[in-house]
Amino acid sequence: MDGKPPVKTPDWVKHAVFYQIFPDRFARGARPDNPDLVDIQFEGWESPPSLQGYKGGNLWGVTNQLDYLQGLGVTAIYFTPIFQSASNHRYHTHDYYQVDPILGGNPAFFQMLEAAHNRGIKVVLDGVFNHASRGFFFFHDILENGPHSPWLNWFKIQDWPLSPYNGEHSANYVGWAGNRALPEFNHANPQVREYIMEIGEYWVRSGIDGWRLDVPFCIQEPGFWQEFRDRIKAINPEAYIVGEVWGDSRQWLDGTQFDGVMNYLFTGPTIAFVAGDRVLPEMAKDRDYEPFPAIDAAQYAAKMQRLLKLYPWEIQLAQLNLLASHDTARLLSMASGDEDSVQLATLLLMTFPGAPSIYYGDEVGLPGGLDPDSRRGFPLEANWNLALLTCHRQLIALRHAHPALRTGNYQILGAEGMTYAFARIGSGEVLIVAVNTGTSPEKLSLEGIGSQLSRHPAELLYGLGEAHWVGETLTLELPGRSGVVLG
Repeated sequence: MDGKPPVKTPDWVKHAVFYQIFPDRFARGARPDNPDLVDIQFEGWESPPSLQGYKGGNLWGVTNQLDYLQGLGVTAIYFTPIFQSASNHRYHTHDYYQVDPILGGNPAFFQMLEAAHNRGIKVVLDGVFNHASRGFFFFHDILENGPHSPWLNWFKIQDWPLSPYNGEHSANYVGWAGNRALPEFNHANPQVREYIMEIGEYWVRSGIDGWRLDVPFCIQEPGFWQEFRDRIKAINPEAYIVGEVWGDSRQWLDGTQFDGVMNYLFTGPTIAFVAGDRVLPEMAKDRDYEPFPAIDAAQYAAKMQRLLKLYPWEIQLAQLNLLASHDTARLLSMASGDEDSVQLATLLLMTFPGAPSIYYGDEVGLPGGLDPDSRRGFPLEANWNLALLTCHRQLIALRHAHPALRTGNYQILGAEGMTYAFARIGSGEVLIVAVNTGTSPEKLSLEGIGSQLSRHPAELLYGLGEAHWVGETLTLELPGRSGVVLG
């Protein structure tokens, strides 16, 4: 024994299906106490998204769509930032205690939160704690008062005068990734550290179910994230803390900091396997994951095996698994419009350990390249891809119906050519999942696997294909570009 307490992650996350909402683009709703109060001009909902334009999605709209999300099988929402900000994506925070007025302010948020909780839907907010914005009060005071401001030590001021807007002059302060719109906090300042801790505590006390942490690897102050975890968990031990880290995250997933990360180490190989040469490389430029070059089943198996050995099992079950996000192109567009790639990837997503996350609109075939194009308005119902919606509904329902798909062990059974099979084993059940990402029908013989399994599933729970047991050997016949779940 090393004396460390066992790693513990929130139990509800292991059983959750997340839905990621970019609030400006999901749904517009009328203000309930004054539905005629609409005097803001927004860009067209269906028009291509612009870098600076608002489409006017709000939290009343989200509340109106909770029945849709519940019907889809969603049990948790992750919102990209909702706090007051002068940007449509709201990563430029003005006030961490006020929900943006365009979204409906704090009243609309608390109404939505209560309505979500009444449906058993958890709510996780985006914590942008590495940097603020030029409009953030403490930084704005420096812009107004220069060296006389009492808040100088809250940021990394290098010289005078500051140039917050004119790119012809040096900014003279540190902005995230060199962006002068995003002044970085000085986390070595105890006041700044305490300020951020108190924000985290305030919203958890107010009822949110966790934090997704934006670029947390940029905050390198010793003990910062350990303290953040301790203080959040002291209020709600089941609050979820998930970090945006795209690669190997072992240094943050030691049980003392985050419960999980956005699991791009699942995303990249899964896209490379199911979409293969259909992937448009320009759709992944400057992004720190690997959806290309194409890989075969054996390579995919090796990557999944390595991923599942990286972290403790308790952490694996709390990873946030995804196929796309506001920071990536959407899979449908990345895969040259190939719907089979989306269906196959969604099958692998919904049967992998950890919490699956759907990026709003992916379930109805919303396309989109790199941002801002990946942040289009949620499509009108007439434009929904009903085949993709049915696929998502069926696979989410299957995950909810079978505990083994959520917390069961993951055992690779075979990987040959473009055909891959694995079992999820636990809670008294054995499910076998198999995919053929190639274009030709394939037969996969899994010799002797029956002795490894307590049951020999052969009933088709999802998909197209045939399964035959002869003794201890299972033979699967799968059409091209298809997958099955056997139970």
